Amino acid sequence: DKGIIEAAKSYGASNIQIIFKVIFSEALPAIISGITLTLIFTIGFSALAGTVGGGGLGDVAIRYGYERFNKEVMIQTVVILLILV
Repeated sequence: DKGIIEAAKSYGASNIQIIFKVIFSEALPAIISGITLTLIFTIGFSALAGTVGGGGLGDVAIRYGYERFNKEVMIQTVVILLILV
């Protein structure tokens, strides 16, 4: 918002102070949201890759839990994936 930047300039803030204390603080929620979504999608895609042969927790869940009918391993890996995502 140009009004907030103009107000910061009128209080005597330097360009560096405007960047870090005004612009960055306004953009911080969007940055954190983007990082959070990126981590969630990365974990989800790694689990998906594991089910199609890429290894990882999804592979453990399918190979040892589903194919060998080991219900405990299946539930534990699914719970771990749900906690991570």
